[in-house]
Amino acid sequence: MRSLLLRSLPFVFSLAAATGILFSPSRADAANTVVLKYRFLRESVSVPELTTFAETGELSPALRAYLAMAGRKPEDLRKTLTQEVKVNALILDRVLNNQIGELVLGQVSDVVHTPGNGANIQSLRGAVMSSALPDNQITLIEILENYPTSEVHVEGDRLAEVFGKLKRLGQGLPNLSDLIRIGQ
Repeated sequence: MRSLLLRSLPFVFSLAAATGILFSPSRADAANTVVLKYRFLRESVSVPELTTFAETGELSPALRAYLAMAGRKPEDLRKTLTQEVKVNALILDRVLNNQIGELVLGQVSDVVHTPGNGANIQSLRGAVMSSALPDNQITLIEILENYPTSEVHVEGDRLAEVFGKLKRLGQGLPNLSDLIRIGQ
């Protein structure tokens, strides 16, 4: 039985990857605007503008002015957006589709969410999996790029908290997969 399971793993992974590619948001369906909020301030930033900043450190004048008004260091935001969390996409998928994952997604969706706060967990799950599937790692900028609504709201004051939750989830995946197997 165990050898059959081990032999079928590549097929299962291929199926999961294909499903993720087929059902992940295309660029037309993905977020094109991030509403970044710090305290009482809010600024709409295009996803390409935020991606350019994350990749190159180059700030648009509007984003530079906004971060200055919010009292935020651009390098702190950039670090939070680009820090990588290594994950196993197959295990991550299983974890995000059970009670533990729902709890973590619920907490993260308090910080990264849809404009109307509807279907936050489903939207976030899709964005996280779309980010993880190609390379078994996730970053916050990838999650924002893959978010399946045209606009995503981000509580900037709590972004580091989100990264911490994602990092702990990624580090705990091997242990969580053991728990999932026991519970089934």
